Amino acid sequence: MGVVAAGSDPARSGASDNRGTTAPTRRATVRHPVVRHPVVRHLGTDGRSSQRVRIVDATLRCLGRQGVAKTTADDIAREAGLSRATLYRTFPGGMDAVLHAVVETETARLFSELAVVMGEAQDLEEMLVAGMAGAARALSAHAALAYLLEHEPGVVLPHLTFAGMDRLLAVASAFTAPFFGRWLEPEQAARAAEWAVRLVFAYLTCPAPGADLTDIDDTRHLVGTFVIPGIQALRMAGLSNLTTAKEALP
Repeated sequence: MGVVAAGSDPARSGASDNRGTTAPTRRATVRHPVVRHPVVRHLGTDGRSSQRVRIVDATLRCLGRQGVAKTTADDIAREAGLSRATLYRTFPGGMDAVLHAVVETETARLFSELAVVMGEAQDLEEMLVAGMAGAARALSAHAALAYLLEHEPGVVLPHLTFAGMDRLLAVASAFTAPFFGRWLEPEQAARAAEWAVRLVFAYLTCPAPGADLTDIDDTRHLVGTFVIPGIQALRMAGLSNLTTAKEALP
């Protein structure tokens, strides 16, 4: 059997096989990793997402001018600068799918705006004022929503009553509660969040003198006079229940 000296290169010197012959010299193949540069697509920047946004924004403009009943797929495609076929390729479900996307997109936009101002708040009162005033301003300035409430209330009102309102409150409260959680216990945060959401909808649908939530001073007065004391009472009740529970322990 041939012996390869330490430090020698078997690939160059050749190594004897078991039959005493020298095996053919083979050059080692070095495989270098192939570096690939993946295409990174950010949410909303690919072609399909861009078309969805164009269609959603075009739909909002159409709804703000003529409502749901008079808006057709052709109207939306024309407003978006796309063909009708492109609209249906983007939204195979047709108008129902487009309107559903409008609601989802506008909800996400509203929540994104509110998350910024509420997240920057330094205390509970500041967070409430920023969130309630921000929501009131955004909803009041929404052209499509304003048109529907005035000319086609039947499209909107079912979502503001009974089971529709329950779903709306659940979604809005679930978004809002974590911001309250910076100062309140989870159960208290959930209750306070729902209360704040109810107040926004109540004052937007039934305005009262001196309680214009689109006005920051009115909102601050409402929050400081009624909302904060209510939350403090909620917190004290929680502490009282906790003390009672501890005293009841054996």
